[in-house]
Amino acid sequence: MVQPVRRPRGSRVLHKNTKTSGSASKMKSRLEFFRQFLTRPAEIGSVIPSSVFLERRVVRAADLASARTIVELGPGTGGTTRAILRAMGPQARLLTIEINPRFHALTKRIDDRRLIAYLGSAADLQKALDAHGLPPPDVVISGIPFSTMGRELGSRVMDAVCAALASGGRFVAYQFKPEVANFARSFFGSGRMEFELLNVPPMRVYRWQKDRPYLAA
Repeated sequence: MVQPVRRPRGSRVLHKNTKTSGSASKMKSRLEFFRQFLTRPAEIGSVIPSSVFLERRVVRAADLASARTIVELGPGTGGTTRAILRAMGPQARLLTIEINPRFHALTKRIDDRRLIAYLGSAADLQKALDAHGLPPPDVVISGIPFSTMGRELGSRVMDAVCAALASGGRFVAYQFKPEVANFARSFFGSGRMEFELLNVPPMRVYRWQKDRPYLAA
């Protein structure tokens, strides 16, 4: 007769609930995002991180399958960063540029050898590429809010993106307001735009392609 296995009195069996753990992690991420929004609102375009629906739309617009070098401006708490890493190839490299030290620290915790996290301004894009010996990027994805930038800074960031981007490369920006289109028009011409309604707030997802050589102003 098989005897039942008896556990010592007072002992417990702990089961790892990955669903609960994931939910707790997302909640913690949202709280941190909101805290940073209250502290530095001009640098952050929303009060909560992007939804999974927005992340998917951004990744589709960026067309990452063939990209070898990708840049993300403003990774925040890293949700879109992880979506990019899932979509890009095994030999591709992703450079994130984040001006917020707290968000930068969170991005650095992502364990992926393809990821390079850089602390600094999006206007210093070429400096960040040079620091890590990276070629012109095939894709630049931006979540930084152009609507809160002054005209000078917005133009500097757009100039840096256009100058660094490879010929035929793609610039994708997801924004609550349409100001980015005004900055981009003189550098990239007219692009295309889609709405992602399943996000708080709903977001515009823009895409431009660099079809002409860059001419410095």
